[in-house]
Amino acid sequence: MNSTSNATATIYKSNEANDTSAPYVVSFSSRGPNAFTPDALKPDIAAPGVDILAAWSPLFPISQLEGDNRLVPYNIISGTSMACPHASGAAAYIKSYHPTWSPAAIKSALMTTASPMNAEIYNDAEFAYGAGHINPIRAINPGLVYDAGPIDYMKFLCGQGYNSSVLRMITGDNSSCSDAINGTVWDLNHPSFALSTSSSEVISRVFNRVVTNVGSPTSIYKSNVTAPPGLKIQVNPTILSFSSLGQNLSFALTIEGTVASSIASASLAWDDGVYQVRSPIAVYVALKRKP
Repeated sequence: MNSTSNATATIYKSNEANDTSAPYVVSFSSRGPNAFTPDALKPDIAAPGVDILAAWSPLFPISQLEGDNRLVPYNIISGTSMACPHASGAAAYIKSYHPTWSPAAIKSALMTTASPMNAEIYNDAEFAYGAGHINPIRAINPGLVYDAGPIDYMKFLCGQGYNSSVLRMITGDNSSCSDAINGTVWDLNHPSFALSTSSSEVISRVFNRVVTNVGSPTSIYKSNVTAPPGLKIQVNPTILSFSSLGQNLSFALTIEGTVASSIASASLAWDDGVYQVRSPIAVYVALKRKP
C-alpha cells in the first residue's frame, strides 16, 4: 500500500431522498402473534434497531474473526436489543413529565401516539410493528390513556388459568384466584385489540375498555373506526364527553363478521380535534397447533 505525508481526500455532497414507505421493519425482528396469549397483540410497538451506535464492552472484540483484537468503547449494533433501549428511554422520558403515571399509562401513551405503518408492505401487518413507529415527543401528551393496575393483571392471569400458588409467586403477597377475580384477555385494559379465529368462523366478540382523560379538562372525543371488508366494528358509545382531568369513561368495541385473509388490519381512533388516540385492531386466522 502506498502512503504519503501529503494525502488528500475528496468529500462529495450526499443526496437526500424521501422514501414514503419508510420506516421498515427488518426481516430478523421478532414477529407475533403471541404464542401464549393469542388474543393479546404483540409486539406492542416498533422502534429503531438497525445500525445503532451503542456502548460496547472494552473487554470484548468488535467481531468474532480470528485475530481481530480490536477493542472499542462503541460499536454499530442491530437487533431487538437496540430497539428495546429506545423504547425504555422513551418511557423514562415520559415518566420525567408525568412522574405519577403507572407503567400501563406510559405504555398506552407510547402506543396510541405511534406513527401508523403500512400494512400493505408486510404480510405480518400489526404482528410486525404493533401500534406503529414510536414517537416520544407526541407520547408526552397523548390526550387519553388506557390505564391498568395490579388487580387488572391479577384478573387477567387468573382468567388465563393461573392458580393461587403461581399467582403469589408473581405478586409476592397472599393474593388468590377465585371466580370473582377471574377476568378475560379481551377485557384487559390494553391500548390494542387482537382476536384469533378460524377461516370459517363467524366472529362476534366484545372488548370492554376504560380511558382516562389526561389532555384537556373539558373535551369531547369522537370515535373513528377503519375496518376492512367482511368485518363490522362498532363502538358504544361513539362519543366520550369529559368534564375534568383524570376522569374515567368506558366504552365497548364489538367485532363481527369473517376474515377473508390471514390477518385483517383495522384501527380505532378517538379524536377531539387536538388529540388523536389511535389503537390497532388485528383479527387473524390462527394456525392450529400440532399435538
